[in-house]
Amino acid sequence: MKTKAILSGEAHPNFNTMIEVLDRANSLWPHQEAMVINDQRLTYSELLRKVKIYANKLHSLNVSLGDHVAICMGNSVEWVIFAYAINWIGAVVIPVNTRFKSDELHYVLNQSDAKVLIIADEFLGIDFIKILRNILPEIDAQLPGVSLPELEHVIVFGSDVPKGAISFDRIKSSETDSNSIQNQINGGTIALMQYTSGTTSFPKGVLLTNQNLVYDAWHVSNRLGLNSTDRYFSGRPLFHVAGTTLSMIASAVSGACYLTTSKFDPPTVIEIMEKENCTMTSANETMFLMLMNDPSFNPSKLKLRGGLAAVGSAVANSLVKNLGMKDICLGYGLSESSPNCALSPFTDDLEQRLRGYAFPLFGLDVKIFEQDTNIEVEVGQSGEICVKGWSVMHGYYKKPDETAKVIDKKGWLHTGDLGVSDEMGRICFIDRLKDIFRVGGENVAPADLENILNSHPEVKQSQVVGVPDDRLQQVAAAYVIKKEGSKLLESDLINWCKERCAGFKVPRYVRFIESFDYIGITASSKIQRKNLLLHAIKDFNLEK
Repeated sequence: MKTKAILSGEAHPNFNTMIEVLDRANSLWPHQEAMVINDQRLTYSELLRKVKIYANKLHSLNVSLGDHVAICMGNSVEWVIFAYAINWIGAVVIPVNTRFKSDELHYVLNQSDAKVLIIADEFLGIDFIKILRNILPEIDAQLPGVSLPELEHVIVFGSDVPKGAISFDRIKSSETDSNSIQNQINGGTIALMQYTSGTTSFPKGVLLTNQNLVYDAWHVSNRLGLNSTDRYFSGRPLFHVAGTTLSMIASAVSGACYLTTSKFDPPTVIEIMEKENCTMTSANETMFLMLMNDPSFNPSKLKLRGGLAAVGSAVANSLVKNLGMKDICLGYGLSESSPNCALSPFTDDLEQRLRGYAFPLFGLDVKIFEQDTNIEVEVGQSGEICVKGWSVMHGYYKKPDETAKVIDKKGWLHTGDLGVSDEMGRICFIDRLKDIFRVGGENVAPADLENILNSHPEVKQSQVVGVPDDRLQQVAAAYVIKKEGSKLLESDLINWCKERCAGFKVPRYVRFIESFDYIGITASSKIQRKNLLLHAIKDFNLEK
C-alpha cells in the first residue's frame, strides 16, 4: 500500500534525553560545525565542552534537577549553550519572548516560579535592565525580592550589571564532575516550559519532557531528509518551540549545522544563506515573503533544496518555483504537541505536500473528531484535530483545570483547530477554532489585548479581532466603547498599548463605537466575534 511505502522504516530513536543528543552528536560528528550564529562557530565537540562549563557554573548557583531557569536573550551561541546546559543538569528551560514588556515579563517569571533568570542587558535597542528594574526593584540591592520571591539569581550578559545581579563571567564553576549530576534524568524529565497564548488572558506554561523534544526533533528531521551534510538556516526565534525543537535540536539529532541570526533582517539572512551554502531552511509565511520581496533576493545564488515551511499553498508553490525548495515539507502542530505532530516526508507527492496534507508522525494518533467529542468524522469532512501519543504535553504548569479542558480522560489532546483528513491518512489544517490570530508568526489572544485596553481609565468595553494584512497575515483591530465624557483618541489607545505589550500585539486599527448591539450579541451576552470580524473587514476597507 502506498502509505506503507512512503513511511516504511520509521522508528523511534534509541535515545530520549538532551544529554544523549549531545553525547551522540559529539561521538558521531565531533569535528563538524554544530552551529554558526552571529559569526561565531562551534563544532559538536566544542559545543559539548562549553555546555559542561556552563552547566558547572549553573550548578555552583545550586541549580539542580527540576529547577526553573528563564532565558531572555536574542538568538545566539550563548542561548543554545545555556539551553543544553540547563537540561544537562535536569533543570527546565523557560524561553522568554524578547518582545515582552514589563507586565508580561513579570507574569512569566512569577507564574513559572523561575529560580534563575539569564538575561541580556540590551537587545536590538531594548534596555532589559530598565525593564527588569520596573518589576524587580531589588535588582539594585539583593535577591530574592518581594515582587518575585522565587527568583534567587539574575545572570546578566553585558556590561550593565546591577548590584543584585551577577555577571556570567564572574560565576565560578562548580567542582562537581558534570557527568555526576545527570543520574536522575530520563525521557520523562521536564525539559522545557513553553509559554503560549491561550483563549484566556493569561499565557499558559506548556510542560514538555526530554522525550517530547527529542522524539519530535528526530521524526521531523527524518521527514525533512535532514542529514549531517546539511546546513540548516532557521529564522525562528529560540523563544519559540519551532526554534528549539524543530531547528536547534533537529540539527543536533541529524548532525546538521544549525544557522540562525539574532534578528530576521532579509538582506542579512539572504547573505548568510548564500555565504554559508545553506541547503535547508525553516520559516513562516511572513518571513518567506520578506525574503522573496527583498531587493537583494537572487534565487540563482541559493542552494536550498527543502525545509520546513509554515505557509499556505500559494506561498509554498512560490518557494518551490523561486527558491528551488522541491523537498519542501508542510505540516501541522502546536506547542502542546511538542510542537509538530504531522509532517509529510519530502518523498511524498509534491502536490499533496503543497496543499498542506501531512501524515501523523510515527507512533501518534492524529484524528479529526466532531468538536468537543471523540467521534471521528468521515474522510473529507472537517472537524477538530485531536492528537494522542508521545508528543502530547505533560500539561500546563500549575493549571490542572486548563489541562483537563484540552486533554481528555482517554489521553486525546483537543487542539481547538479545524482540519480534514484524506483517504491515505493524511491530515490538513484548515483554520483556528479558537479566537487566537497570528501576527507575523506570533500568536495573539484577543483577551490579552482586551485586558490592556480595558485597563485604561476611560475605556468601558473593548473587543479585538485579527484582520487580514498583506505582510503580516493578520493584525489586531480593536472596537472600543468609551466611558461617558471621555475625549480619548484612537492614537491615545495605541500608545497605551505600546507601553504595555509586545509590538506585534498593538492594534493597527482602533474604532470607537456606541454599542455592540448592531454587530450581534448572543443569548449569553457574548459578542459574536465572527460578525465583528466581517464588520471590521468592511469597516477598514480590507476586502479583496
